[in-house]
Amino acid sequence: MVRTPLTPEERRRGERLGVLLREARGGRSMVEIAASAGISAETLRKIETGRAPTPAFFTVAALAGALGLSMDEILTRCAPEPDVVPLAG
Repeated sequence: MVRTPLTPEERRRGERLGVLLREARGGRSMVEIAASAGISAETLRKIETGRAPTPAFFTVAALAGALGLSMDEILTRCAPEPDVVPLAG
């Protein structure tokens, strides 16, 4: 199976997710959070660094639970940035 290349926006969304997860993790270790979420520390590392910019929904949900984040917060913080359209005048 050949994967379709990610769009620039998909890559940016993955980077925003990584930043959010790192911030939420704070001083806790990757190993601690990964174990709490039921994933490997390497998977968490890849998500946090943007090398896995499109993790599975259930992985994100498990990380949200482990970090005390709501899915709404993740959606809001990782949503595409709105296009800025100049006003005609």
